[in-house]
Amino acid sequence: MNRREFLSVAGASTAYSVLVNVNGWGAEPKPTSPSANDRFESIAPAQPSSARFAGEPHLTLVDLTCDFFVAGGGMSGVCAAVAAARNGAKVILVQDRSRLGGNSSSEVKMHIVGADIHGARPGWRESGLIEEFRLDDAVMNPQRSRELWDLLLYDKVVSEPNITLLLDTVCCAAEVTDGRIQRVLARCDKTEHLYRVTAKFFADCTGDCRLGVEAGADFRLGREAKSEFNEDLALKEADHATLGSSILFTARDYGRPMPFTPPAWARKVTKEMLRFRGIRSWDYGYWWIEWGGDRDTIRDNERIRHELLSIVLGVWDYIKNSGDIPTSANWAMDWLGMIPGKRGSRRLLGDHILTQNDLMGKTPDFPDAVAIGGWGMDDHPPGGFDQPELKPNTFVTPPFPYNIPLRSLYSRNVANLFMAGRNISATHVAFTSTRVMATCSVIGQAVGTAAAFCAKRNLLPRQLAGDGQRMRELQQLLLRDDQTIRDCRNEDSLDLARQAEVSASDIVEGSDPAQVINGFVRDLPGKWENRWGAKLGPEGVWLQLDWKQPQTLRQIQLTFDTGFHRELTHSQQNDKYKGDRAILWGPQPETVRDYELLYRAPGQDAWTSLGKFSGNYQRLRRHEFAPFRATGLRLRITATHGEGTARVYEIRCYA
Repeated sequence: MNRREFLSVAGASTAYSVLVNVNGWGAEPKPTSPSANDRFESIAPAQPSSARFAGEPHLTLVDLTCDFFVAGGGMSGVCAAVAAARNGAKVILVQDRSRLGGNSSSEVKMHIVGADIHGARPGWRESGLIEEFRLDDAVMNPQRSRELWDLLLYDKVVSEPNITLLLDTVCCAAEVTDGRIQRVLARCDKTEHLYRVTAKFFADCTGDCRLGVEAGADFRLGREAKSEFNEDLALKEADHATLGSSILFTARDYGRPMPFTPPAWARKVTKEMLRFRGIRSWDYGYWWIEWGGDRDTIRDNERIRHELLSIVLGVWDYIKNSGDIPTSANWAMDWLGMIPGKRGSRRLLGDHILTQNDLMGKTPDFPDAVAIGGWGMDDHPPGGFDQPELKPNTFVTPPFPYNIPLRSLYSRNVANLFMAGRNISATHVAFTSTRVMATCSVIGQAVGTAAAFCAKRNLLPRQLAGDGQRMRELQQLLLRDDQTIRDCRNEDSLDLARQAEVSASDIVEGSDPAQVINGFVRDLPGKWENRWGAKLGPEGVWLQLDWKQPQTLRQIQLTFDTGFHRELTHSQQNDKYKGDRAILWGPQPETVRDYELLYRAPGQDAWTSLGKFSGNYQRLRRHEFAPFRATGLRLRITATHGEGTARVYEIRCYA
């Protein structure tokens, strides 16, 4: 039976489909959302269909429909699904593992990095969904359990009434007609279900381009020649190599001698092999245990896993038994990864291929910019650990964070296919920067928001990218959801705060209160160009908006300071980050904790409270009320999480 027959067996259909309420843009989940039982009934119906496939007599076929189908539940897929759902789209997210997060999950334990380059570019930590998730992790997971990070991501996804999550499920086929995906098959052997999903838009967030390959999307492999895109970091001649994969481990001090005997198949590691791979600590290691970039990282994954395990155990044998590191005597491994953390494989091709010159600011900026990157072009020798004579990486830092265009985030030949993550349309050189997970996260948020935008307006991605007015609408929507686009400011015509006069009870020198409506929501360290601040007194401090004409208000949106000058990542290492950029496990001290919103009704002088809010630790807060008329709005701040200065980046108001 061929693939098309597999997708469209006559009579193989069911009456079951995903039924999810659609909320408005950025709305919170409503109490009327489907119950967990309703969701599970939709994906595992109590009376399954009698339809069967020849050769698959024990799989139950279930038909599902949605606006947006996301293949892959790593950081890009999670952010794409959540962004689309919060913007009103009905979403199905499939993940081939039992947990979300991809390389950041407890199965791999790679920490998330991005444009701030481990705090070396302070002030440029990513905003939006990844900031929300990191702040939640810092507060609710101070013990830094990676399994609880998995749980946090699961909670984020299943708490969205517009998302149906299918774990342990792999997208395995696609039906394409006239250059558009009509529906896909996703298979879950654990539950013996075969899902046939019809959707308007699809996103390949698999890393390996599995959905794109099934749909016939154009892609490329390997490293380009210098001459193809005029990239001076590229090779003289093209090849099919990429970056290798890594397996990590963690270890701890048990307070007594802990012997280690390696298996017979472990590598024998010598000091000479480690001359460019320094061992300074061994509680969490090591990204440079890398192998397989000169092989097929998809087909040869099992061999790559075995070789990486043999290297990891050989390195640990050296640490424990070489005699060169006697202080490791009481240390033992307490976790060893069994899934290679993959860096590179296929890359899908879009209407624009992102290049080194784009990242270095040598080309005009993109009118369809939707996200930022900023990690260095971080290339590794394909042979990894088998090339000990070479340094494990070269790192060329872009001069500033760069914008990523929408045209690099959809397929050039499959009209309704988006992509997010390490498989976007980029050269190998550019990919070595865009591949890191914080960048993948903001790309995912951009793609999810764009998919919801297209679904509401019946647009294809290419139509959106080529329509200047529509692109500006999408950019403003992304900014409203706290996505960063460099040099792009809030110009939302619906934001009534932009029409107000702004005043405050007090100010930090240089922090004009009007800066909360200047459209920008981050400052570099030591600057007060885009936020207001005031020293907290016993009665608190206030920031006030006044309108000449009464306004009808329904939603108030606040953006607080959460300390973008420091890194915020769940690294296993306790002592890597020190000083001003040290990771803080808990609420960030700059962040407003307790505050009150008040309004002044037309014709009145008194202020009426809309509500008091305590315990906040998030950067972005939205409050919705029954519509009310006001000539003034006041934010009264009474406490932060430690700093003596109240800080606010932005106030927005919507009818």
